[in-house]
Amino acid sequence: KEHDTPQDCGFVSTLAVTLFLGWNGILIFIVVYLALLGSVREYMIFIGICTLSLVFPPHYPPCLGSRIGSWMVINAEKYFGLKTVIEDEQQLIDISKQNKAVIFAFEPHDLIPYGVFAFSPTLRRLPGRVGEDGCCLMSSAVFRFPILRNVYTWANSLPVDKKTFLNRLKNGKSLTFIPGGVQELFMLENAKPHNLVLFLRSRKGFIKLALSTGSSVAPVFGFGMNGSYGYWLPKGRLMEMYS
Repeated sequence: KEHDTPQDCGFVSTLAVTLFLGWNGILIFIVVYLALLGSVREYMIFIGICTLSLVFPPHYPPCLGSRIGSWMVINAEKYFGLKTVIEDEQQLIDISKQNKAVIFAFEPHDLIPYGVFAFSPTLRRLPGRVGEDGCCLMSSAVFRFPILRNVYTWANSLPVDKKTFLNRLKNGKSLTFIPGGVQELFMLENAKPHNLVLFLRSRKGFIKLALSTGSSVAPVFGFGMNGSYGYWLPKGRLMEMYS
C-alpha cells in the first residue's frame, strides 16, 4: 500500500517543523545570546523555564502537549511530502489481530532522523493496533535536555532503554527505533554529505528481545534523507566515546 502526501513548505508547516526539529539550534542560540547580550531578567526567565521543564513530567501539560505534538507531526508530514510504501499490509493486520508487537527497525539515522515520525499514531499510516499505539524510541540523552524532552514526548517518543523496550513488547505495543543510533551520526564524513552510513553489525540485541517476546521485526528504509541538511561534525576520540 502506498500513501503519498503533497509537499507543502508554507509558513505554518515550516514553523511547525522548526519547533519540532529545531530546538538544538534554538537552545544554542538562546544560550549564546544570553551570554553576550542578555539581561539578568532574561537570564532568570530562561533558567526558570528550563527548571520547570525538568521538574514537571515530560508529557506536561498532557492535553495541550498532545495537541501540540499532533500539530507538529501533521505539518511535518506536509513539509517533507511524506511518502510511505507498505509491502505487506495484510501481515501487519494479522499481527494486530493477535495483539502482538512489531519492531520497526528504521535506517538510516543520518544527521536528523526525521523520517521516524511517519510511524506516529497521529498519521495512522499503519493498519490496526500496530498503527494506533506505536511510538518512537530515541536516544535517552535527548530526554535530559529541557524543552527537548517535552517536545519529543508530545510527539509520542520515549527513551530507547532496555526497560522501555521490553515493557512495550510484553504488552503488545509496537515501536520504531534506529538500530545504528547516534553512532551513525558521528561516522558521517563532512566531505561526503550524500553518503549513507549504516552501523548494524554489532546491533543485534533487539533481535534477541523480539525472539524472547514473540514480536515481529519489520525492516524500514528511509529514502531521500541523506544530504537533506548541510553540516559540519567535529571528529576525535571524545566524540567517538560520546556516540
